[in-house]
Amino acid sequence: MDTVIGVQYEGGVILAADQSNARSILTYQSNLDKITKLSPSSALAVSGPNSDLVNFSEYISKNISLYQLSNDGLQLSTHAQANYCRGELATALRKGPYQVNCLLGGYDAPSGKGKGSLYWMDNYAALSKVNYGCQGYASNFCLSIMDRDWTEGLDQDQAVAIVDKCIRELEVRFVMSQPNFIVKVVDKDGVRTLKFGADPADN
Repeated sequence: MDTVIGVQYEGGVILAADQSNARSILTYQSNLDKITKLSPSSALAVSGPNSDLVNFSEYISKNISLYQLSNDGLQLSTHAQANYCRGELATALRKGPYQVNCLLGGYDAPSGKGKGSLYWMDNYAALSKVNYGCQGYASNFCLSIMDRDWTEGLDQDQAVAIVDKCIRELEVRFVMSQPNFIVKVVDKDGVRTLKFGADPADN
């Protein structure tokens, strides 16, 4: 029942996720942060059971940090990080699958001019580079909005506006109550929180 939304724009990526931690008929918390910082310029938004969500996010994050430490500070590109995630999902698929669906957003500036990129992954280890994406039942409501409103050369404000439209649509039409969303941006200034419905620090 999780919702994860991503929109790529000219100078970065907007990632958003609902903050509910629920199972069956119970809601355990409504201030969960499902968007994990992987590197100074990339983040992973994950939907799925809380155990797999936390386990997979931390596993990927720590291994990317280990790679950087082991290779004289060399930072993996967003493309490389996405393929590493896909490889780990594919390996786990044949052992003990992670029940997670992900959107990985990052910012790269290889030749001076930076560009954001967004990658879509599912629990079967399918990987695709996309301009916008959504995971969960929310995709039934949000993909048409993104398809209509996304255009080449969007700026940050326009990308946030698309995400806000998707959230409002879910509030009106989705049968599940998802009262809080957290929205983060990944750009030349790193990974930052733009807004949240409930502070993840309040436990």
